[in-house]
Amino acid sequence: MSTLSKPLVSKPAFGRAGVKKMRATFGLSKPDLISIQDLTPTEVEGIMELTGLVKTYPNEFARALDGKQIVLIFEKPSLRTRLTFEVGIRSLGGSSLFVDQRGARIDEREALSDVAHNLERWVDGIVLRTFAHDTVTGMADYAGIPVINGLSDLEHPCQALADYFTLWERGVDLASMRMAWIGDGNNVCHSMMLAGALVGASTVVACPPGYEPDAGVVAQVRKLGGKLEITTDAKDAATGADVLYTDVWVSMGQEAQREQRREALSRYQLSERLLGFAKPSALVMHCLPAHRGEEITDAVLDGPRSIVLDQSENRLHAQKAVIFELLGGSLDDA
Repeated sequence: MSTLSKPLVSKPAFGRAGVKKMRATFGLSKPDLISIQDLTPTEVEGIMELTGLVKTYPNEFARALDGKQIVLIFEKPSLRTRLTFEVGIRSLGGSSLFVDQRGARIDEREALSDVAHNLERWVDGIVLRTFAHDTVTGMADYAGIPVINGLSDLEHPCQALADYFTLWERGVDLASMRMAWIGDGNNVCHSMMLAGALVGASTVVACPPGYEPDAGVVAQVRKLGGKLEITTDAKDAATGADVLYTDVWVSMGQEAQREQRREALSRYQLSERLLGFAKPSALVMHCLPAHRGEEITDAVLDGPRSIVLDQSENRLHAQKAVIFELLGGSLDDA
């Protein structure tokens, strides 16, 4: 990583020649974005820089994906993921189609391979929001077009890219940062841990026994050289933290476990008291939607240290950078 430790504190220099020069040295090595593990530190850096460009100069990218189409196939409800991908592709000159699969899994009616081979003849890219991570990996294996993980039970890579960009654009030195994850070690936690390993951040996860992050993801973070600590003590995790991050205690598909989860995680609420153990300059993050009064209090979510709406906005810009790259965006005729 050559520049991620240097905070982005001003607008990036821009020009079509500059973007082309950047793309000559940066390109995604894999045709899909299924996991943060698909990226290298250099590629994360490139996505950060490109996100800054598309955010600061949207009009310059207004025809970058002229004629391109993506399909969004969602097994779960969505506000941010659906709208940011739809707005994103349209603001790049392309278009989107939405397939609502909330009533049945994608491969319930026909084989996933058949779905993939049909889609690759109609559209230029696929965005999936699924329960099983295997659905995303399977679609990527079968389809000859880019597949983007818009959320699975294992990971949420687009969220992590947007979140680390949000910190970077605010001038946070990622390589010296301590992030405390408070609560369930879920899919967003997994992607934040992996992204942290790539940018050099330290991550501390505080969760009750039985709610730890996936052991395979933990092993991969350590393999990447990530600085990771897992504890049951929320106060210890929050002490001296630069960022405190939390997410809902009951994710989609876990409704039957609601009371069990609420009881187990009740000591892991991101409250003003817990925030008081962090650095005075500490920032608060949440990927939304929030269950106010459960994993986070109103005072913290709506408080001056909260950057949750910046995170939400940057989902749009980070995903525009991703689809620009994966779908072969061009500024030649922009």
